[in-house]
Amino acid sequence: MTGVLITTLGGLGMFILGMKMMTEGLQMSAGKRIKAILSAVSSNRVLGCLTGTVVTAMVQSSSAATVMLIGFVTAGLMTLQQAVGMILGANIGTTVTAQLIAFKLSALALPAVATGVVLKYFTQQKKTRYIGDVVLGFGLLFYGMTIMKHGLAPIKSDPNFLAFFTKFDPSSMEGLLLCVVVGAGLTIMVQSSSATIGLTMTLASQGLLAFPGAMALVLGENIGTTITAELATIGSNNINAHRAARAHTMFNVIGVTLMLCVFPMFVKLVEAVTLSLGAGPVDQVVGDDLVNVGRYIANGHTLFNVINASFFLLVLPWLIKVAILLSPKEEEEIDYYRLPNFGDRLIDTPIAAIVESRSEILRMAETANYTFRKTVKRLQDRDYKKLAKWRKVENHLDDMQREILAYLIRIYQSDVSESEAKEVSSLMRMTNNIERIGDSVENIAQSIEDMIEGNLTFTERAMIDLESLVEKVLAFMELLTSAMHQRPADFMKQADKLENAIDAMREKFRDEHIQRLRSCECGIDQGLVYVSLLTNLEKIGDYCFNIAEAVAGKK
Repeated sequence: MTGVLITTLGGLGMFILGMKMMTEGLQMSAGKRIKAILSAVSSNRVLGCLTGTVVTAMVQSSSAATVMLIGFVTAGLMTLQQAVGMILGANIGTTVTAQLIAFKLSALALPAVATGVVLKYFTQQKKTRYIGDVVLGFGLLFYGMTIMKHGLAPIKSDPNFLAFFTKFDPSSMEGLLLCVVVGAGLTIMVQSSSATIGLTMTLASQGLLAFPGAMALVLGENIGTTITAELATIGSNNINAHRAARAHTMFNVIGVTLMLCVFPMFVKLVEAVTLSLGAGPVDQVVGDDLVNVGRYIANGHTLFNVINASFFLLVLPWLIKVAILLSPKEEEEIDYYRLPNFGDRLIDTPIAAIVESRSEILRMAETANYTFRKTVKRLQDRDYKKLAKWRKVENHLDDMQREILAYLIRIYQSDVSESEAKEVSSLMRMTNNIERIGDSVENIAQSIEDMIEGNLTFTERAMIDLESLVEKVLAFMELLTSAMHQRPADFMKQADKLENAIDAMREKFRDEHIQRLRSCECGIDQGLVYVSLLTNLEKIGDYCFNIAEAVAGKK
């Protein structure tokens, strides 16, 4: 008994390790293509579903794809409807793994392990090492299946085990629900529906599970996989992220519930479709194995998700409405004083982790924009009480910078591709320059405090010039925050134009100010404050241009 348990769990562990290595290798090698596909995603729900299928087939993990999509929603890079449509497709894409497992490729396992080790550990190029991860993971996955098969072989004739597995009989409602609950529970524990489907195929091929019981387990495994998306929203204050995860859970749970209502017909449909595709009978035995049952289970998994996705694509607007009702209420405005709460939920998925950090950098930029707008208003109303709030925001920007940089460093220290490492570097540059904007806003606030306390006033011409420079800086900051959502085609051209305009205005207004000093139109104290304001506004323009270069990927 102990030997059977250890061998089976060891094989399952090797399968999960192989699956993880293969998924990570595919993510690393296909990262640029995934981003290109996601950036071109259509608002058409059918095209979105197809896109989700392709992306998930590329990374071989619906959990990874779903977490990525939730990250993109959090960052505001795609709408809720786009994300939900793509998550429907992700459920179809993940069935490619089961189809792959159903092929009899165990003979290639050890050669794949040997090849993968050479590519991963004895080559210099990162791209080749990522391919090594994929090949090594592939080998470990199938070798783990072989070990599980050998581990379970001795119990086929044990009456106690046979009596235990007879409980998984979907002909009764109790047996059907037991299969679904166990399938969901196993998937929640191992956080991989592919692993539990692999285990189900092994049990069925050894004759320990009848095909209907195996299909009921697979339905439960589709429910269990939703836990990953729900975990990805823990700590997130983005409402749409919660809604996307809720929609993912709903269409799996509702889809399984509907399928259970017609379960006998569904099993017959899977058998008919698989037979029509040229497979042998489901109960065909060669040696000691049921050689065709794996193909039936894989086809059943695919068929369920295709039917489920097709149905929910038709009712997608209603699905989203219910998901909104079941999610936390939307806040009326941005929470400017909330610190990022990254945690560890995305750190193993660099693409999603980078997207999440980008969303927090966007919020940091919006916070800097907010405090700048509130501070320069005091030039007009000279409200000392309202001006005092800048200290709280400046301290908060410093705290945000520390949290974001710490997270970006963690991402950088993980196994990231060259393009991802470059993106992390750009995000660090953006974060540091946003914090410098906060420092300049602090200097502006202190200058305005000196004006109010000293009862200093500027000439009418000086105020008009100052306000025009403020408007130009505000336009630059607004351009940046909108470009972080979606970069316009002529973004750097606009950024260059604004940067040059701010520099030219600062020089012109300073020269005019010197003339006013010479003609005694302006006092020395007012002049010092005025020059400080011009200097800090021009510095903000410089920092904005640095951010623009990072947003455009130039630095």
